[in-house]
Amino acid sequence: MASAVAVELGDVARGRLERLAVSVTAQVRQVLRAKIVLAAADGLANSAIARELEVSVNTVRKWRGRFAATGPPGLDDAKRSGRPRTYGGEVRVAVVAAATSAPPHPESTWSHRAIAERVAQTVFSRISSSQVGRVLADLDLKPHRVRGWLTRRDTPDFWDRTTDICRLYRTPPAGAVVLSIDEKTAIAARSRKHPTVVAGPGTPVRQEFEYRRHGTASIVAALDVRTGEVLTEPVARNDAVTFTAFLDHLDAVIDLDKEIHVVLDNGASHTARHTKAWFATHPRWHVHWTPPHASWLNQVELFFSALTRRVLRHGDFANRDDLIDKMETYVIKHNQTAKPYRWTYDGTPLKTA
Repeated sequence: MASAVAVELGDVARGRLERLAVSVTAQVRQVLRAKIVLAAADGLANSAIARELEVSVNTVRKWRGRFAATGPPGLDDAKRSGRPRTYGGEVRVAVVAAATSAPPHPESTWSHRAIAERVAQTVFSRISSSQVGRVLADLDLKPHRVRGWLTRRDTPDFWDRTTDICRLYRTPPAGAVVLSIDEKTAIAARSRKHPTVVAGPGTPVRQEFEYRRHGTASIVAALDVRTGEVLTEPVARNDAVTFTAFLDHLDAVIDLDKEIHVVLDNGASHTARHTKAWFATHPRWHVHWTPPHASWLNQVELFFSALTRRVLRHGDFANRDDLIDKMETYVIKHNQTAKPYRWTYDGTPLKTA
């Protein structure tokens, strides 16, 4: 009987195979082949490997031999001949050209049928919608998928602003009050048409899909960064006059001998002339502006996120007043056990490995 083919592994190859052998995302057949080669490199006989992995000896012999002959590429599936392509390169290029161009007016995205029609018009060759799908899948081209993108505004002081705010959170000035302020607008007051069914063993909460609208509410909130406590106030309008009225309220309740540092985003009510004039006449207020499109640096957004999850997302509100009452009740309970958020980001660009 012929002896098993010897398998030798270098450190790099062994490390790669060991990672593949324990992967939970890799294909099952690739994991199996990696385990076979690792066992072979450890000197196990084909029969022992077959028993341990519950496969046939021929399977072990096949992948052991292919790896010994060609290395890691030998563990890949061999190309299958299959049926010759029905469509030549010209048709495939026409499919790609259509998928990577603007769709016909007034449509905003391509469909396989629309691409097939465009190909018939350009290279005068009929192709089915399903075949268009196969061509696109083979090229990993997905014209039906759209990824949102925000063009970055040229902000030379982006990192300066970011670092300043993070330093304020991590090492607030001694004796000063540090506030994070923002509005949450157009919160819908909705009531379900039928009662919600509570959860049971193996059954999630079931909530009626249809609902009735009862208007919207908006609030402005100030988070005390040092304590985690929040002050909210319903607002009828989200404008500079309303915003500065809220600032007047805060200014009146905070000790006059304390400096106030406030983090604000670039919302219209914050950057309006009226608001800037208010800050100019209140010198103990020091504003720290977040960079454009970086309102996530405003720590009160963390509170808004918790409010949404705990009260708003699946809430049922009989009317606008009921919505406001439930939000205010949540704020009161939050403040009874409030703790400051643990801010770890230091304002420097995130490093990649």
